[in-house]
Amino acid sequence: MEFTVLGRGKAGCALAEAWGPRVSLVSREASPEGWVLLAVPDGAILEQAARFPGRCVHMSGSLHLEGLPCAHPLTSFDGEARDWRGTPLGISGEIPEVVGRAFADLGFLPFGLPPELKALYHACAVLTSGHAATLWLGAEELLRASGIQLPGEGLLPLARATLRNIQQKGPAGRTGPFVRNDQGTIERDALALPEAWREIFLKLGHAPLEPSCRPNPSKPA
Repeated sequence: MEFTVLGRGKAGCALAEAWGPRVSLVSREASPEGWVLLAVPDGAILEQAARFPGRCVHMSGSLHLEGLPCAHPLTSFDGEARDWRGTPLGISGEIPEVVGRAFADLGFLPFGLPPELKALYHACAVLTSGHAATLWLGAEELLRASGIQLPGEGLLPLARATLRNIQQKGPAGRTGPFVRNDQGTIERDALALPEAWREIFLKLGHAPLEPSCRPNPSKPA
């Protein structure tokens, strides 16, 4: 085996399944030899890294620990091997060739991720994945609570069409009343929502997307 994946969460299980016999998948309590890929939550990285000094790589997209290399796959794992061809892989520090080659063999595309930008990078990933999922699931629940039962796949075709439009047209693929500046529809829709969701609806709708928009100055993670 080339190295060990430590951690039986969704990421560890998915990657280990994809790599097959070239890696060993073990729980956090194990003490393997050789290179170790830490597939553990951020809060456990420091403790686990201390057990494998100079021979481990972590996968946190947000956390930077001086002297500890990182390889962060920019995807959402579900515990099973998938087609990851074309998926970015953020690299901070010098990862061992054996680990880099293993990710490359699965189709991940490495790029240099400066430590001081990791928190911003990860925040953008959360907006894209976790927050987007919260919006879709929240919208579904609002409809269900109101008594509206959508047939077929519900909101999923709309979500897929939105992603397709953005993929093909970029910002021009964004549609809806905020893009059209349809104030009547915006006000009517906002008033139909519970207060907490109304605030989210309006803030996201008016979020600036112009090139002049700049994030807050980043601090080292």
